[in-house]
Amino acid sequence: MELQQTDIIKIEVREIEWQGPFSWTGYENLNNLDPIPDTEGIYLWTFRYKNGYLIYCAGITNSTKKRFRQHTLEYQSGNYTVFNVNEAEQGRRVEIWHGWSYARTHREEFNDRKEEILSAVEEQLKSFRVFVAQIPDKRERARFEAAIMNSIYSSTEPWAELADRGMALSKRREDELLIVIKNISDSKIYGLPETLEI
Repeated sequence: MELQQTDIIKIEVREIEWQGPFSWTGYENLNNLDPIPDTEGIYLWTFRYKNGYLIYCAGITNSTKKRFRQHTLEYQSGNYTVFNVNEAEQGRRVEIWHGWSYARTHREEFNDRKEEILSAVEEQLKSFRVFVAQIPDKRERARFEAAIMNSIYSSTEPWAELADRGMALSKRREDELLIVIKNISDSKIYGLPETLEI
């Protein structure tokens, strides 16, 4: 059976170059790494892992400079999950403090443990290695973020448990052109497939 022209799915193939690893803002001198460039696009928070880096989460922004300032404040306020870094670098999820809704309803516990938690925050931010990719289109950024996180969520690798669940993700709509992303990086990034459909 011959396909009609309208039945052929249009696909765009695009190469995305990942820059990094960079240090979390404020820890550049400690880590002897370059600061995160201020860009619009998508970013990856990773832990060092084996011969590369393991994704903890992906995010999108119009300005990495502003966004990372916000993230630092959220960490210092106890709103984000904090890990035992040594375990995270083995691909294991061992929490020191659980953020999100737990943090909102357990402020007293946070205040009681504040010194311990903020010390762990310091270790986590110092240990993060950040990768960024410039993607000007806001909608494509959202689709790319969703594709990365959903790929991790569906992985059977033990390290996939490190990623937080419950992110608000935005998949491709039926009326949108399918884009195949070829990820290019000088580093091995666990959780980032060589190709992704977004």
